Amino acid sequence: MPDELNTQTIDDAAARLAGVIHRTPLELSERLTSALGVPVLLKREDQQIGRSYKVRGAYNLISTLSPSERQRGVVCASAGNHGQGVAFACKQLAIHGKVFLPSNTPRQKRDRIQALGGEWIEPVVIGSSYDEASAAAHADSRRTGAVYVHPFDDPRTIAGQGTIAIELAEQSDRPIDTVVVPIGGGGLISGIALWFALHHPAIRIVGAEPAGAASMTAALTRGAPVALAEVDTFVEGAAVGSAGEITYPLVRDLVDEVVTVPEGAVCTEMIDLYQSEGIVAEPAGALASAAVRAFLNHRPEGPVACIVSGSNNDLSRYAEVIERSLVHEGLRHYFLVTFPQEPGALRHFLDDVLAHGEDIVVFDYVKKNNRSTGPALVGIDIERAEDFGALLKRMDQSPLTIEQVEPGSPLFAFLF
Repeated sequence: MPDELNTQTIDDAAARLAGVIHRTPLELSERLTSALGVPVLLKREDQQIGRSYKVRGAYNLISTLSPSERQRGVVCASAGNHGQGVAFACKQLAIHGKVFLPSNTPRQKRDRIQALGGEWIEPVVIGSSYDEASAAAHADSRRTGAVYVHPFDDPRTIAGQGTIAIELAEQSDRPIDTVVVPIGGGGLISGIALWFALHHPAIRIVGAEPAGAASMTAALTRGAPVALAEVDTFVEGAAVGSAGEITYPLVRDLVDEVVTVPEGAVCTEMIDLYQSEGIVAEPAGALASAAVRAFLNHRPEGPVACIVSGSNNDLSRYAEVIERSLVHEGLRHYFLVTFPQEPGALRHFLDDVLAHGEDIVVFDYVKKNNRSTGPALVGIDIERAEDFGALLKRMDQSPLTIEQVEPGSPLFAFLF
């Protein structure tokens, strides 16, 4: 652990941030409390400035720069939330900054960066992943002398993000049993775990990362940070290709458990957060509460606190969110159905294959240049996941040629 990172630096960061950022609420989730059997509390960092906890680390780092460093300006790479924190800090402290963003960053986040930073910030869209944007930002820092503001792997960033632990300890009216924290590069969980390790060592710290970008799990397995061969960028706020050099040993030594959460389960939790709690969480913001509901390996015996890390979500993505959720829950299935070009083929499928409550939601001919057959992609929604076996049985009994397109298969990826 770096010498400049300890619980005192987290306390100092809290003093530095006081009056600058919001002290976000800690709220009971009746839905998750009922499901888990113990109180589940949501730390609402989605209500933070920039609608994300990232401003804590960004402002703490930038506010400690020397006069000469401030004159050179700052540069960062971001999937969106860190960039908003940097933009806010730059405007507040009158420091010029540049934010490099991967092309998959939602437009809503890009627009917010500009709005928060105004004339003090310059967004630059480059590359298809956070790691490519980070490489460009580092190159710019070397060329211009601007200070690189790391989103997670810097002691000052970690200290700022760790101030959430102080608020959790002060806001909970009962001792917390478990704190569940989303993991991207590991800065947030490192700061929280470090502060609790000294002040409340009995609290269990659990990290949750997306299954398609499980860089911390890979590091813990290998014994060192390792670059992932592929990264699913759907949970863009936590889609980091490699764990941090500083954060990895902190997570290894201080975090009790790291779990991975399928992207589909994250989508289901996003929908439930909105419908039950009225929270419009971004994918990374739903990671912790999704983990609580189904993926913890150790059942908590007392109150659980989940970090809702952000709400910078592009509403145009909700069709994909619903799609991924339905597939994950086993309520939407896809098939390739070969219909002979003769009267009654489609009617047979509707009457004899589908049952009450089973609806066609997608019907698209895949091949249209053959007069004797017409393969079609058919998407079917069912009411209960347990009804799927009966549907497959009726398909087997049908004279039609029907092939299931299974999620995760090369064919599924090709068609979608």
